[in-house]
Amino acid sequence: RIFELGNTVVRLDELIVLVDGQNVELTAQEFDLLEVLIQNRNLALSRGKLLELAWGYDYIGGTRTVDVHIQKLRKKLNWDDYIKTIYKIGYRLEVPR
Repeated sequence: RIFELGNTVVRLDELIVLVDGQNVELTAQEFDLLEVLIQNRNLALSRGKLLELAWGYDYIGGTRTVDVHIQKLRKKLNWDDYIKTIYKIGYRLEVPR
């Protein structure tokens, strides 16, 4: 399973992310969140839903952790134009159809 967007290639099965051909180090949690965004591309997901899907039902912390991890993904992948904030809801990975 390979996902490409802009200058980024994500090899989901190998847990590899390349930007401009260079390996980008993601934490396990960042990769899990990225995979959830990719699987649900073009869908707005609430912070609660992202927590449920990427962190699991047993996560106790607040939804602010989603914001922090989204911010890190945007920076590492240069995806400011792709990961959109949906006001008062959450986030959406916008992929051209």
